[in-house]
This record gives sequence, C-alpha cells and structure tokens, in this order.
Amino acid sequence: MTNPLLLALIPLVADLSRELPDKERYRRLLRALRQLLPCDAVALLKLEGDTLVPLCVEGLNPDTLGRRFKVDDHPRLRQLLQHQGPTRFATDCDLPDPYDGLIDGHHGHLEIHDCLGCPLYVQDRPWGLLTLDSLDPASFGSVDLDSLDAFASLAAATVMASERISQLTRRAEDQEQLAEAYKLAAGGRRPRELIGQSACHKRLLQEVQLVGDSELSVLITGETGVGKELVAEAIHLHSPRAQKPLISLNCAALPEMLVESELFGHVRGAFSGAVGERSGKFELAHGGSIFLDEVGELPLAVQAKLLRVLQSGQLQRVGSDREHHVDVRIIAATNRDLAEEVRAGRFRADLYHRLSVYPLRVPPLRERGRDVLLLAGYFLEENRARLGLRSLRLAADTQKALLAYAWPGNVRELEHLIGRAVLKALAGHPERPRILTVEPHVLGLDEELAVEDRAVPAASKAGNGVSLKTAVDRYQSEVICESLRRHEGKWTDVARELGVDRANLARLAKRLGIR
Repeated sequence: MTNPLLLALIPLVADLSRELPDKERYRRLLRALRQLLPCDAVALLKLEGDTLVPLCVEGLNPDTLGRRFKVDDHPRLRQLLQHQGPTRFATDCDLPDPYDGLIDGHHGHLEIHDCLGCPLYVQDRPWGLLTLDSLDPASFGSVDLDSLDAFASLAAATVMASERISQLTRRAEDQEQLAEAYKLAAGGRRPRELIGQSACHKRLLQEVQLVGDSELSVLITGETGVGKELVAEAIHLHSPRAQKPLISLNCAALPEMLVESELFGHVRGAFSGAVGERSGKFELAHGGSIFLDEVGELPLAVQAKLLRVLQSGQLQRVGSDREHHVDVRIIAATNRDLAEEVRAGRFRADLYHRLSVYPLRVPPLRERGRDVLLLAGYFLEENRARLGLRSLRLAADTQKALLAYAWPGNVRELEHLIGRAVLKALAGHPERPRILTVEPHVLGLDEELAVEDRAVPAASKAGNGVSLKTAVDRYQSEVICESLRRHEGKWTDVARELGVDRANLARLAKRLGIR
C-alpha cells in the first residue's frame, strides 16, 4: 500500500523547483496537508513581530485572510509557537480557538471541536504556523504526529523557497527601477558606461560605489574631457536617490545675470523677461541630486546664496521673500584648482569646504594605459552601428599610435577623433568593404600634435619652471588681448570670434586681470 505521507510530499517536492505565485504554492501546500490529514479547515500563518498573519486558508471564511492574530491574545496559537513539534489540543480544552465560527459554509456560532497545529522553522527561527481544525471531536485521535512533523519540514522548505523567489523578484524589480533611473539620468538614452580596466580606473569605480551609497557632497575634479559628468551620473545611480532626478547645470554656460534664476528660480516680474513664476534647478532636483558642472565659474554673489542652500536647505526665488525647502544632494565638478581659486579670492573658502566633503579626482586618459583601446572600441562600435557598417577595426599601427598619444583633450578628444577617422577611412572606399580598417594616417594625430605645438606659448615651451595653470593663463591672456586689438576693444566681437559667452568672457578677463 502506498504511504499517504509519500503521496502528499511528492507533489510538493516537485513544486520546489517550479516558479509559482506564492498564493498558488501555498494553496497546493494546504491541499496536500488536507489530503494527508482530512479535516474541515487548514491555515498557513506567518509570524510578523508579535502577530500571526494568515497567508492562505482552506475551509475558513474568506475574511480570515484579513484578520491579524496577536499571539498574546490567542493562547492556543501562543502554545503552538512555544512547542517545537506538533501539538494536539484536548477536545475538552477550554482555551478559546481563534477560528471559532469561521468554518466556511457553516452559519452561526459553531465552535471547533478538534484542533491540531505545528510551528514552522526557517533557518532555525520560528517562521509561522500550520493549523488544522475539525468539527468532529475524534478527527485527530489516531493521527501520526511524526507524519505531521515531516510534513512541516517540507512546508518550511516550501515557504523558504517562496520567500527566496520573492526576494529575487524584488531584486529584479529594483534592477528594472534602477535601469529606469539610468534612462532618466541619461536623458532617456541608454546609460553611458564608465569603461576601463586600468588600476586607476578601477580605483575610481570603487570610490564611486563607496561615496554613492552616502549622502556626502562630492567635488569631482579632473581635466576637461575626462568624463566628470559620467562620474556624477554614476554616483547618483549608486545612491539611495537613484530613482529620483539628477538635474545638471553647466555653470559656465550661463550669463551671469541668469545663473541665480537657473539655480533658485524666480517670480513674475523679478527682472526684465520674467513673465511668469519658474522653479529653479534645486527645486526640480528635490529628493534627488543636482550636478553643478564648472562650479568654479559661479560669481561670488551666487556662491554665497548657494552656501546657504547647502547649510540649511532653504532657498528664495529671485524677487521673492518666500522660503522654499529642498532636499538635494550636491555633486559638483571643476577643472580648476579650487584651492588656488580660494587663495586668490575668486572662490569662497566656506563653500569650497562644503562642496569638497568627498573630493574625487578623475584620472586623465594618458594615465589609464590600455583603456584607450577599450574606449576606442566602444566608439568604433557606436560609429559602425550609426553608419551601417558590417565591421570596423583598428590597424595594429593605429593602436600603437593611440597608445602613444598624450590625449590633452582626454576621452572627449578620443571620441571625436574616432568619429572623424572612421569618416575619413570610409571616404577612401567608394564601395563599402566588408571590413573597414582605420589606418594611422586617417587619425590625423600628426596634425593634432602640430596644432598643439603651435598653441603653446613660448614661455611654457622654454621650460622655465612655470606651472601648467600659469602657462594656460598666459596663453589665454595672449589670445584675448590679440583679439581685442583686432576688434579695437569690442568685447562682443571678441566673444563671437572666440566662441564663448560674453558674460563668461568678462569673468575670465577679470580673473586674468585684463579688465
């Protein structure tokens, strides 16, 4: 004769390897229990703190699932939890039964006459209970409690499997939400990756993950084109604020008169052209993060107001006395030496210390070794897809040339160079080849080096010990002064010729002592 316990357990063992909704998994569990031990009602309850919550019931009124049984209020349930194995209550037990009157299909005050239960343990901790109830006082008189104990062990495995699957599902949902946050942070595009395998790049990624999980303000430093904005996105996406917005503002791209409005917003009539009320970047970033690129370009007056927001979370729109509270994490970036700017009086020391709670340096491309080739491959694939090419590759000598170049423009320069090189290589093939090879001559690195050599002032080439910043400042002064002479002191024409904003040029000229 087939063992009843084995008949009940075999389907449950098979279910352990299946993806089933919790409700269905628990329903099958209780039906198997009723097959093993026929009764009028069974229930699976989970212990949450001091309360037992019904997860699935059979034979009880549907409203049972909405009930919450506090253990201290139900002595039978408390007694079941306190006993390691199955417990059967005597038919004349005077302890109240939590299911009295709840047997499905029976009306009126109908008491339970036979009651049996068993605790479930998951990883040696009490997880909940299995309960069985019958209206027949003699239902469980001949029950083999060892069979119920064995069933309870498999039931515990079932609920553990269900919870593990639920955890994985939640984790997958979290990943989907994180991916959505990536899209939002990248303007609806696929997230841009921080690609590289060099030691310094790996250290950067470790720091991004470390600081991302905190609420610290971060000051990202590095040369132009190293990818500071991508690092800011990565920090935001590794933070608890990942599902909230990341709002970016290039402080160097705005006229001085509009910087404050962009940051803090304005009210109608605050200035000429303010025809309506407008929220600033800080309000838009509420709950998330704000990325202030080129923060070293902020005017001193705006720096003071920014400091107040960092200290108190309070801001005022331009033209308004009303306070607005914002909860925003600050991520700032600059290619300037802000410590030197503080010493020169061009940047507030208190704001500098507020921003640089966690300074993060992004290494230049020339320090990243063979990461150049990884990045080149990334940009090649982008161009291959965009141009509809079957295959796109670098010649061996081209790889050597890329590795040997100093990359003063860093990753941005590499991206643009690869794009130009692919077009030049394609122009040399009237009929598109199956495999398009980028040869060294189409890179134009000799031209880049020649332009770079012409652009460096004589003072810096002479090797007279001046710093890079000093050399750059001298060169910028020379270029601006030469343009001023050509345009007879007309700053608007100079700004147009140099391709910079008029207000930004004025700030730069003031810093350089030209005006």
